[in-house]
Amino acid sequence: MTKEVNVDKIIGAGAEADPENLLVVKNLVKWFPIKAGFFKHTVGNVKAVDGVTFAIKKGTTMGLVGESGCGKSTIGKTILRLEEKTSGEVYFDGQEVFGLSKEELRQMRPRMQIIFQDPYSSLSPRLPVGEIIGEAAREHQIVPEDELDDYITRVMKACGLQPYHKERYPHEFSGGQRQRICIARAVALNPDFILCDEPVSALDVSIQAQIINLLEELQEQFGLTYLFISHDLSVVEHISDTVGVMYLGNMVEFAETDELYSNPLHPYTQALFSAIPVPDPDTKMKRIILEGSIPSPANPPSGCKFHTRCRFCMDRCKVEEPEYREVKPGHFCACHLLDDGVQENTENAQEG
Repeated sequence: MTKEVNVDKIIGAGAEADPENLLVVKNLVKWFPIKAGFFKHTVGNVKAVDGVTFAIKKGTTMGLVGESGCGKSTIGKTILRLEEKTSGEVYFDGQEVFGLSKEELRQMRPRMQIIFQDPYSSLSPRLPVGEIIGEAAREHQIVPEDELDDYITRVMKACGLQPYHKERYPHEFSGGQRQRICIARAVALNPDFILCDEPVSALDVSIQAQIINLLEELQEQFGLTYLFISHDLSVVEHISDTVGVMYLGNMVEFAETDELYSNPLHPYTQALFSAIPVPDPDTKMKRIILEGSIPSPANPPSGCKFHTRCRFCMDRCKVEEPEYREVKPGHFCACHLLDDGVQENTENAQEG
C-alpha cells in the first residue's frame, strides 16, 4: 500500500466537519488488479490513484491537471463512487461517501453530478432532449410531475437551449449544443457538486469559451462547486480558484491558481506550464522538454516517481519518496529540491 501523508497538515484537522468544505478527500487510493493465468490470479496492480488528499470549499472550482494516464478521471469517478476505492476516505458535505448504504447513496446521487468529456457518446440517441434532461429529475422527484415540463424548460433556457429543442434528438445538434444538453441534464437534478471531466476538450476553441462562460454563470446562479479536470492549462487558469497537479497517481503540487501559475515549484509543473501558448508572436517560448515517456502505473519508479524524467534528479530522489508538504502558506509540493533548500536551482533553470 502507498505511503500515507499526514492529512491534518494538508487540509487541517477535522476538515470533513468544516462547513466551508463541500468535498474532502483523504489519502484516496484506487488500484486496478492485473489478472493472469487460467485461474485469473492477481499478479500486480495498476496504481491509478496512489494516495491523494485535498479539499474543495463550497461554491469554488478546483482544477486538476496532468498528463494522460495520471489518474485525474479515476479520482473523479471514485469520488462519485462510480468506482469503488481501494483505501482512503471521501467526505461529501460531512458524510463519508463509501460508508453510505445503497438507499443513502441513492438519495445523495442528485447532489453529485458529472459532465462527461464526449458529448456524442454520453447522450442516448434514442431519447429526445426533453426526456434526456428530465428523466433523472423525474426519477428522483426533484419537482412534482405536473411541474416537470415547465421545470425542464427553465433548465434548458438557463443552459442556452430553446423549448422547441425538447422534441429533437441528439444527432440533430452540434457538439457545443450537445454539451449544453449534458450540462442541462446535470443541472436539472439541482446538484451541489459537478465533476467536469474535460468538458470542452472535444469542442472548437470558440465554442469552448461559450461553454466555460456558461459553467461560470451557472456556478454563480446556483452556487455550484466544481472539480474541473482538463489538459488545457489556459482554461484551468481561467475557471479555477485552486489547482492540483497530478503525476502518476500522486498530487505533486497544489495551490491557489494565481500563486501556482506565477510561482510553480515542482519541476513537472514548470514543464507543463512552459507549454502554455503565449498570444504574442514576439515572445520567445522557454519550453522545457521532458525526456522519456511517463512510466507505467503498474510498475512505478522507486523514490520520487518523477525522477526518471527530472532534470534536477539527485541520488536521494531515486530511493526516497519526497514528502508532500506545505512549502509556503496554501502552497503544497512534493520535491526533494525544496527539502534541501535549493529551490533557487529550479527558479534559475525556469528563468534560463
